[in-house]
Amino acid sequence: MTKGTGSFGKRRNKTHTLCVRCGRRSFHLQKSRCSACAYPAARKRTSIKRLLNKMFTVDNWSVKAIRRKTTGTGRMRYLRNVPRRFKTNFREGTQAAPRKKAAAASA
Repeated sequence: MTKGTGSFGKRRNKTHTLCVRCGRRSFHLQKSRCSACAYPAARKRTSIKRLLNKMFTVDNWSVKAIRRKTTGTGRMRYLRNVPRRFKTNFREGTQAAPRKKAAAASA
């Protein structure tokens, strides 16, 4: 098998995990080095584009990348249940009171 399209289905191990300094999923597990900020190096990795964006406050050069990684693109194990729990004011473990019509119909 070659390293093309057919081999992508075989890949199941994570090469990168979350970086403790920048928070991006850029920390290479085997290299123990973040490709985004160069952690654990003392000096933070930056690019010329980032420096220019800080100078001119035009910080939209990575909009596509942000869109790919933003909330809602993954599992959202915790966050997807929050709106439903918010409706009951985060009340959990209580028994619902019987409805009046249902109680009257059964009696």
